Amino acid sequence: MNYSTDNTRIIDRQKVPAPYELVNKHPINDDISKLVYGTRQEISQILHDKDDRLLVVVGPCSIHDPESAIEYGKKLIEQNIKFKEELLIVMRVYFEKPRTTVGWKGLINDPDLNESFKIGKGVEMARKLLIDLAKLNLPAGTEFLDPISPQYITDIISWGAIG
Repeated sequence: MNYSTDNTRIIDRQKVPAPYELVNKHPINDDISKLVYGTRQEISQILHDKDDRLLVVVGPCSIHDPESAIEYGKKLIEQNIKFKEELLIVMRVYFEKPRTTVGWKGLINDPDLNESFKIGKGVEMARKLLIDLAKLNLPAGTEFLDPISPQYITDIISWGAIG
């Protein structure tokens, strides 16, 4: 008799692209690389008391609509320019909601907000949004929750929190 014991509760499988596939599909250019590298250096200087500015990571709890995030980012750029002598403003761009026990789990896990959990689509949307923000010359910060998702976006992140 043949008994099925593997993945007995799995209903469906969806392919998630490997990180290198998305990095190659949506590469960053030299300007973005320079922004990320430069902002990381500035943040280091601030955290080590070698720069008197205040580091401010500001933005929504989590991103659910890339268009709204771009609109918010454009407004944040104005403040970054206005207060550049006193502040280094980094946009908070969180894609996952680890402390939410009920409800939506974030853009990476559920990009369509319908519990379809199209993670491949979510990581691609996240990468594209970060590139679009960087093209506006706006540094981004996010929260890293696991060792997998950073591989898709870490080259575009200037500041990271570990959640």
